[in-house]
Amino acid sequence: MKSISVDELAALGTGAPIIDVREDEEYAEARVPGAKSVPLSRLAASMGDIPPGRPVYVMCASGGRSSRAAAHLSEHGYDAVNVMGGITEWYRDGHPVTYGTVK
Repeated sequence: MKSISVDELAALGTGAPIIDVREDEEYAEARVPGAKSVPLSRLAASMGDIPPGRPVYVMCASGGRSSRAAAHLSEHGYDAVNVMGGITEWYRDGHPVTYGTVK
């Protein structure tokens, strides 16, 4: 499975498609700006919402769920890349985070 650090992901800029596989309440609390919420619990049913034909960067809180999700997506033909350390590492490294309820 492909993996990327949060710093490498940040260097790709705002156009990189990020899939956040944390549950809704986690995503609502804090998220990477522009990340799309596709909770792991609904991943199989939501695969049509994930852009095909280009890398997608899969993130969770610390890397466990995103690793499983990236493996599942890869098995189904997606170019999925696990974001090591998740949003926890993203925040620790000083990258922007959006807080609060999703509107």
